[in-house]
Amino acid sequence: MARPDTPAAGAGITVVDGSQTRPLRADARRNRDRVLEAARTAFGAEGSDVSLDEIARRAGVGAGTVYRHFATKEALFEAVVFDRIGELVEEARALSDDPDPGRAFSSFVERLAREGALKRDLVEALAYDGVHLQLGEAPIVRALTDVLAELLRRAQRAGAVRSDISVDDVVALLTGAAYSICHSRADDEQTRRLLAIMYDGLRADRTAEDV
Repeated sequence: MARPDTPAAGAGITVVDGSQTRPLRADARRNRDRVLEAARTAFGAEGSDVSLDEIARRAGVGAGTVYRHFATKEALFEAVVFDRIGELVEEARALSDDPDPGRAFSSFVERLAREGALKRDLVEALAYDGVHLQLGEAPIVRALTDVLAELLRRAQRAGAVRSDISVDDVVALLTGAAYSICHSRADDEQTRRLLAIMYDGLRADRTAEDV
């Protein structure tokens, strides 16, 4: 199964069981890119329930083409979700320079929740649910948790976020909020309201006695 320390999904190589093969021909690379694009859309909208055959149909390629690049649905799911998580990790790292730790933490929490509400594959990854039961052990997923934990610690030291919560608490809240928003098909206003309610429970002026 491909791991996040292998080359990025768009890098013109084939990765099979963690091993690197020769560079792909241009036509094979285009087919692989089409499969990845179809998978991003399908997994984002419907989660990991989408079959490889359905992704092949949406990509306009034969099922054999998909299987040549991704031997299992888990491998394709990982390629898509690791790329998505990698972008979020970079965004979070950029926020570590924000002089307002509370603002940095709240903006990233909202970003994660909104992204999870729009992309079911991401919220499944955060919940370690679906086809990817080993995702919690993946370095890129740990990197996301670590960078979120650092933003949380900075916000707590600044007195913006309550001190009695952990990063696991935050991930649980984010996952629950994203699932709720996704399945209720909330509009922008309802989404904003739900996220405000969630974040209200994280603020430093809220204590355990208040809830």
